[in-house]
Formats: sequence, structure tokens, C-alpha cells
Amino acid sequence: MRTDTPRGTLPARDHLLADAVGVPVLDVVIPVYNEEKDLETCVLRLRDHLARTFPYGFRITVADNASTDRTAQVAARLADLVPEVRSYRLEEKGRGRALRTVWSCSDSPVLAYMDVDLSTDLNALLPLVAPLISGHSDLAVGSRLARSSRVVRGRKREFISRAYNLILRSSLAAGFSDAQCGFKAIRREVAQRLLPMVEDTGWFFDTEMLVLAERAGLRIHEVPVDWVDDPDSTVHIVSTATEDLKGVWRVGRALATGALPLDRLSRPFGDDPRDRSVPGVPRGLAGQLVGFCVVGALSTLVHLALYSLLRLGADAQLANAAALLVSAVANTAANRRFTFGVRGRGGAVRHQAQGLVVLAIGLALTSGSLAALGAASGSASHGTELAVLIAANLAATVLRFLLFRAWVFPDRRADHQDAREGAAHELRDAR
Repeated sequence: MRTDTPRGTLPARDHLLADAVGVPVLDVVIPVYNEEKDLETCVLRLRDHLARTFPYGFRITVADNASTDRTAQVAARLADLVPEVRSYRLEEKGRGRALRTVWSCSDSPVLAYMDVDLSTDLNALLPLVAPLISGHSDLAVGSRLARSSRVVRGRKREFISRAYNLILRSSLAAGFSDAQCGFKAIRREVAQRLLPMVEDTGWFFDTEMLVLAERAGLRIHEVPVDWVDDPDSTVHIVSTATEDLKGVWRVGRALATGALPLDRLSRPFGDDPRDRSVPGVPRGLAGQLVGFCVVGALSTLVHLALYSLLRLGADAQLANAAALLVSAVANTAANRRFTFGVRGRGGAVRHQAQGLVVLAIGLALTSGSLAALGAASGSASHGTELAVLIAANLAATVLRFLLFRAWVFPDRRADHQDAREGAAHELRDAR
């Protein structure tokens, strides 16, 4: 996976000014391959629509993906005749490659793309980019699967699209509804950080970009669209689906191992209301409590299931220790990622070692409870043992959360923010 993205956090989102420096606010890229027949009609239609409805300066860039017909000549002629149009020729195929190349070179603060057939109703273009211009969102996507979308296409493509998005939701926990709609936009400063992480150069480019953006905590705005299927589409469904599934596996593996520096896509403190200080409430406490409770409930179920399984062939103390060890390792890893938002491999071994220390406390509480039960009742029933373990786990959970928050996963970001604020105060006092 690519990781050669600039370091540091993204700047805070601001409302963009119309042509503040003479640069078009919007750059719409149309990737094409052998589209000599329809290219001119579609580009002129898009240009007329933007001239009538878009209140900012705009540009249309035709990205020719190594066409073998007269597409390059048609694009060059349009660029000569229409001031808002420019053409870009690539010698290799791939929609993702074309978008990465053109977006990386563009100076417009908002970058978008759409398919040359203009299957998506152009009235959705302004709602697509408006949240990016206002500073509300980082990316925007058109969705053909939203409730209010109106779509005309065959049952086969409808089934494939819904099945693909179901796969994304189940395997990569994707929250967006339509990954492959050819109608998307992104703020340029986000693209500069995000695109170097996107490895795919073909049709999976969209999905990979959205999944990484979502996992990094960027805000994605979805727009319901009206969409009419192009019966002359040249997309090869089987080969595209195969490559997409390979991409899902690759991205899922990279996310699971922490191979991507998603922290470089974070926003500065103060841009996210959850990072603001509230008197009497520690930073992120509510969200951490919810995440910890969910992870704790799941790990407790794992612990009890393993204990019941191991109890068939081992005594209570040995079964409890083995079950607790396995569930604790999983608990630490899950809390590290989901509760406290620690990404990447850095410090993972140390965190697990500290988690084992916390485990020893839980082991002492649960083992001590079982020992006390045995001393009190002699031979207790299995149900009684489980009830005692649940009570002991509840007591250990409170202490585990406090140790995780204060020792294993301390909020370094808050300390850094407080230090920066203190330095700013000192500088103002010195003046």
C-alpha cells in the first residue's frame, strides 16, 4: 500500500471564496476511453449547464485514457474552442489513474468527476459540491441506492450493484450506500493527502478512496441522484467484479494490520466538536465509555463461551485463566482501535503487554471469586460459577477502563493541545 502522503494534520475546513485568486473553484474531470462519438455533445451539455446554474468559476477537464480512436483530437479541439475546457492525455488506461493524475495536478479547491455519458442528472451537481464549498464536508458522492433516488436500469445491474455494496458493508464496514456511482467530488487539500494512499488505478479506485476516507474519520456527504443506465456501456462486469473483490481483500488486510497512516488525514483540534473542552467532562469520555462497554460485552461473551468449552476438559481455574487470556488479547486490540482510536502498528506490542498487566487484575478478581465460591459451597453448579464470573467481570471492567484510559491509552492529543494553548497564552502575555 502507498504511504508517501504528506505528514501533519489537514487544515481546518473553511468556506471557499468565489474566484478569490482567479482560480476556478470547481474542476470537473471526465475520464474517457474511445468516446469520439459522444464526447463533444456531453462536454458542451455539461458546460452549458454549469454556465447557467453554477455561481462559481469552473473548469471541465477531459482525461483521455489512452484512447485508440479520435477521442484525443476531439478533446483537443474542444479545449481550443471552449475557454472552460482543457484536455489531458494519458498513455495508460485506468479510470483511477486518470483521476489521480488530473486531480493531483489541478489547482481548483474542489475536484469532481462524472462519467462521459452523463447518466446522472446534472441538477445534482450543485448539491454535490455545495457541502465542500461551504466547508461542511470533505468528500461528496452521488447515490443511486438512496430512498429518494430515481434510477432506470436493468435488473442484472441493479442486483450486482446492491450485492457489491452489501459486500462492502459486511467486509469493510462501509457506511456509504453506493461506491461505484460515477459522480463524486473531493476537496483538493484532502485529495493531496488521500490519493497517495489509494493503490488501485481502475474501477476500484472509488471504493478504496471512500473506505480510507471513512476510516480516517473524514466527513462524506451523500446526494440522492436521478440516474439512467447507459445501454452502450463498455464496462466488463465479470472482470471488474473480480478486480473489485481482490481490492476488497487487499484494503481489508491493510486496515486490519494498521499498514496505512490514516492519522495523517485527521483534522486539527477544534474543527471537530468532539475535541472541544467541556467543563467537568474529560475529552471523549462519553464516546469512549460507549465503545468500551460494547467491546467489554462482546469480550465477556467470548470469555464465558471459551470458559464453558474448556470446562468440559479442565478444572475451573485453568479454564478461566485460558479463556480470560484469549479474550483479554482481543479486548485490548479492539479497545485500542475502536474505543481509543489508536491506529497503526506503533506501540501495539507495548499496549498488549500493558493489557496483560490489566488482565492480571481481572484474573485475580475472577479467580479469587471462584476460589471463594469453592471454599464456601464446596461443589457449586455451573450456573452459579457463571453468575459469580459475571459479577467479578463487572467489577474488573470498571477498573480496567480506568487503567486503559489513564495508563495504557492516555489522551496524548489533549496534553499536546493544552501545551499549545498554554504556549499561545504565554506568547500573548509576553506581548
